[in-house]
Formats: sequence, structure tokens, C-alpha cells
Amino acid sequence: MKKKIKIINAEWNKNEELVLHVEEGASILEMKPMGQMLVDSDQLAFIYVVDKDDEYTYISIPESTWPKLKNALENCTAIYITDQNEQLLLTDFHEELSYLIENIKGNSNYGEVMVEKVEALFV
Repeated sequence: MKKKIKIINAEWNKNEELVLHVEEGASILEMKPMGQMLVDSDQLAFIYVVDKDDEYTYISIPESTWPKLKNALENCTAIYITDQNEQLLLTDFHEELSYLIENIKGNSNYGEVMVEKVEALFV
């Protein structure tokens, strides 16, 4: 079973970069970005894949953060995750998210609610 870490909020830092905060108690120490994203239609979340100790960990990015993701996409802003001690740049995030958005548009395989939410915000 893959480990999943949830993002609890998103905020802009002083450099106007988007920082996604992981849930309390989660550590991102020694994580390596994989530059890959998936979709969790049931939880209405985008998933960014990281590697830690040769195992995948899923970073779950919920719908509540999507407006800031959209802004970061539109402005080509760097996106990081943090656990308050460490910070990690999510490489290839823009390309992967843009690809997923294009795939989700009008595609019922992702579920009606996911398609509606993505189309309402990103399209």
C-alpha cells in the first residue's frame, strides 16, 4: 500500500511562490519529486508522486487548494510542499497538471463530479 499525505492548506510565500502545507505529523525529509501526477476522483484531489526510500508516497492536493493552483499555473509560479521544517520543489508540476486538466475535460472516466469541478475552475 502506498503512503498518502494530505495537503491541508496553500499559501503564497514572500517570493510569491505557492507553498502547500502537509498534514501535521507528516515529514517530507528525504523525499524526491517524481514529476508525475495522478487523479483521485473519489476524493476530488490531484495526486503528486514523490519517492522516499524507494517507495512511492502520494501527496493529495484537495479541491480547496485548486484556486491557488490555477493562479500558480497561469503565472508559472513555483510550487513547493512543506512540513514546516523542510521544503521541496514539485518538479514538472505545471506540465503534469495541465496534461491532467486536458485529459479530464469532458472525460466521464474521471467521474461526473470531478469533471464538473475541474471544468468549472480550470477551463
